[in-house]
Amino acid sequence: MPYSFNGNPTHTLGVEVELQLVDAETLALSSSVQQILDCVPEKWSDKVKPELMQSYCEFNTDICATVKDVQRDLTEKLQWGQATARRLGLKLAWGGTHPFSPWYQQIYSPGKRYAWITRVMQDISRQLVVFGLHVHVGVDSGDKAIQLCDRLLRHLPTLLALSANSPMWNGRVTGMESYRSKIMDALPTAGLPQHMRNWSEYVWLVDHLCSTGFIRSIREIWWDVRPHHEFGTVEVRIMDMPLNMDHLLALVALTQCLVAGTSDHIDKGAYLVDCHPMIAKQNKWHAARYGLDAMFVDPDTMKAVSAVQTVRSLVDRCTPYAQRLGCAQELQAVNEILEHGNGATRQREVYQQTGEMAEVVRLLTDQVREPIAPAHRS
Repeated sequence: MPYSFNGNPTHTLGVEVELQLVDAETLALSSSVQQILDCVPEKWSDKVKPELMQSYCEFNTDICATVKDVQRDLTEKLQWGQATARRLGLKLAWGGTHPFSPWYQQIYSPGKRYAWITRVMQDISRQLVVFGLHVHVGVDSGDKAIQLCDRLLRHLPTLLALSANSPMWNGRVTGMESYRSKIMDALPTAGLPQHMRNWSEYVWLVDHLCSTGFIRSIREIWWDVRPHHEFGTVEVRIMDMPLNMDHLLALVALTQCLVAGTSDHIDKGAYLVDCHPMIAKQNKWHAARYGLDAMFVDPDTMKAVSAVQTVRSLVDRCTPYAQRLGCAQELQAVNEILEHGNGATRQREVYQQTGEMAEVVRLLTDQVREPIAPAHRS
């Protein structure tokens, strides 16, 4: 089946957020998405969506030119979502997993695609009570998108460490900072992307997976970063749903800058500096286990370097692109995550102080605020 890549001349943005629906009193997951969907204004009918489980509610932006556009778009939708949830006795929670609601008590959403996934994946699909942030960035060709997936491999663990926000699962402290990422890795077509040479090879692979019945469509490729032919984007999917809007905007800015910078290097004919897949896999594991306390292997020097050091270096390298793209303020907010901790750090702090997982969920609820203030540093 031919897949035509609808390239973008600029690095446009599209952001998808998967939020938890929780009962306002018990703070347990609530299979109530249809109640939200019944209230969605017509203008957003394709922007507020169900997901595999009925305790999800997904909000999508329109096509945005800048991170500030993303902020305006999402803030309006999420403020509506919060108000609607409140009227229904619900709250929206920002986290990669729910700390205590059992996965086996969740209810599937209706639909043929979800029915196929649950029939084929069985308990693997039943455990997919996990919530992520997906960031689409426009690129100009399918071949470019494939190259970007390969060259972004080295940066995916850094994005995971910054976003990690799922340390608890099924009423237990897991010892992981991103337990969500380990659940996702159980899917047969998830995890780090496979190396491919060009768009034609990707289409060939998808066609064969479909014709042999391994997948039903290109949508069942769930890599941590993947090309999206309809939108003409590279979609970065490795991140947990972060703690709040400030963290989200910082991560979107960093992702846009990474794609823009890497795209420029490709256009200039820069030689592909490989990140060995085993190094990327180990770095991802350390990001999932330790978050911002992780040690990574630098793919260039093959020496150990801290996640914090890696982030600071990356922000410095991305700053010229942030100035060009109009997201310098949001990019610098990445340093605020380093200073105050990612979502997993904050969740663990609350649990250590209170001993109550319900109080952790309370931390995660209703996190839409006014635009972030400029960062002040010494």
